[in-house]
Amino acid sequence: MRAFGFGGQHWPVDRRADRGYSLVDMLVALAVGGGVLAATVSLLHVGLRAWVWGAARVEAQQSARYALERMAGELREAGYDPTAAGIAPVVVAEPARVAFQRDMNGNGVIDPTRERVTYLLRAGESILRRDAGGGAQPVINGVRALRLTYLDREGAETTDPAAVIAVRMQLEVGGDGAGVLMETQATLRNRLW
Repeated sequence: MRAFGFGGQHWPVDRRADRGYSLVDMLVALAVGGGVLAATVSLLHVGLRAWVWGAARVEAQQSARYALERMAGELREAGYDPTAAGIAPVVVAEPARVAFQRDMNGNGVIDPTRERVTYLLRAGESILRRDAGGGAQPVINGVRALRLTYLDREGAETTDPAAVIAVRMQLEVGGDGAGVLMETQATLRNRLW
């Protein structure tokens, strides 16, 4: 060990410090840096998965809300008959299919291409469809279940289309834990009296 100094002062100098970092120092630094990087990537992955789940949940909620509002709005108009021609409001009342009609142009005759509407979920499919005479067009995708319950004047469940006063609709949309179940009820306005 040698000593250097200025103005009569001497400091000891260690020659080993001039050689840099040892292999052990580098391995420890690399391990710590790798651990910090792995933790950061893990947090980002968890955050991304949460964001994807949230986005899928919001999409499922919006789809279900849109479909239920559209179905309920049209079902409330079922049986519109300004000429009192005796038009039946509901013609099909099945658990996953409803067909109803309304005389929108007021001529007393139902036009099956515009005034009769069917909503259905086919077995094995995940697409809710609306058929207004031009073929069953998709309303929303990702439907897991559609349950339609028909109620009569006393509020009891019925399967007789002529007795239907209200329809309770349950729609389950989405998948992989981000699904939603929404429910609403539509009362046929033109059958209240």
